[in-house]
Amino acid sequence: MNKIFSFLLLIVLLASCNQYQKALKSDDVAVKTDAANKMYEAGKYLKAIRLYEQVAPAYKGKPQAERLFFMYSKSLYNTKQYYLAGYQFENFAASYPKSEKREEAYFLATECFYKLSPVYSLDQTDTEKALEKVQKFIDIYPNSEYLPKANAYVKELREKLEKKAFEIAKQYNSIADYKGALKAFENFLSDYPGTPFKEQALYFRLDSAYKLAINSVEYKKQERLSYAKSTYVNLMKFKSDTRYKASADQMLGTIEQELQQFSK
Repeated sequence: MNKIFSFLLLIVLLASCNQYQKALKSDDVAVKTDAANKMYEAGKYLKAIRLYEQVAPAYKGKPQAERLFFMYSKSLYNTKQYYLAGYQFENFAASYPKSEKREEAYFLATECFYKLSPVYSLDQTDTEKALEKVQKFIDIYPNSEYLPKANAYVKELREKLEKKAFEIAKQYNSIADYKGALKAFENFLSDYPGTPFKEQALYFRLDSAYKLAINSVEYKKQERLSYAKSTYVNLMKFKSDTRYKASADQMLGTIEQELQQFSK
């Protein structure tokens, strides 16, 4: 029974390939379009794409172009050609503002940009672009059936940018650029007040302020020590039983000892 099924499947596949090859060589737009649609329905998107690209000029300005344009864009999406698919879906949404497929096309465009967002350790230009696109979709379609997905994408993209910003600030501390670290941590804490990295950010800001003050030139030392002490207070206000307490207390002891020389 399995052999018969395999044989029949082979016949179907060979017939499909034969139809595709004939359509490629044909000058008949209708033949090419019919074959393209069949390839699309069968999930053979790369073959569908090739045929759609051949017939597209013939449908320019015609009513049939809308359906063809959407299926072509969806084929690009299904083959993970996200740059091209995102561009085509956006063009579709702009070209057919009254289409029943416009909302879906708009969402799939934003999903393409979301999928192009890299891991947090890489450059986040595409993540920022994706966040902008998804937020725009939410603004245009606040009651969309795709809203739960869109909101989840916004959360994930923001967390990625947040993680990137934190790691950049931490890197400044690691390479002993304490001025750069302080500025980066101040910006991070201002931009992401509810961040799950807040305890770490407050501690590394203290660490950066402490090391900058201790190694400072004499005429700037008192001011920098006082600032470092204030960063300790901020950490303790946020979490008095912080996991960094032992290290933070040790830094505070040195800060207060150093400040004594300025009270004489």
